Amino acid sequence: MNIKKVSELTGVSADTIRYYERIGLLPHITRNQSGIRDFTEREIGILEFVRCFRKAGMSVESLIEYINLLVEGEGTEKARLALLTEQRDELVSRIDELNQARERLDFKINNYQNMIKKREKELFTESEEK
Repeated sequence: MNIKKVSELTGVSADTIRYYERIGLLPHITRNQSGIRDFTEREIGILEFVRCFRKAGMSVESLIEYINLLVEGEGTEKARLALLTEQRDELVSRIDELNQARERLDFKINNYQNMIKKREKELFTESEEK
């Protein structure tokens, strides 16, 4: 599959895919006789794996480290687990911060909604002083 189709399939831009390959996040992609990248299902799976972890906030450097550990294989499980645990802890912290921000926004929205309701009620309620 060519890079354009892979980009459409995964939602990762062709430039980002090329960058990931250049820095080692993706293995060297086989090229056809014309020199065009020819992605396999395995490479698409790796790209989706990388995309998922990037969305979770994992840095490119940490991902490279994790993938290098995966390639090394046995004996690196503790280091891989430590990277994943650290990433999860950072993600939980970010989620907590986002929830706090959402709560503040909900509070402000509620205040504005109550203010608007009060003004509308005043506008459409006849004054008793007439």
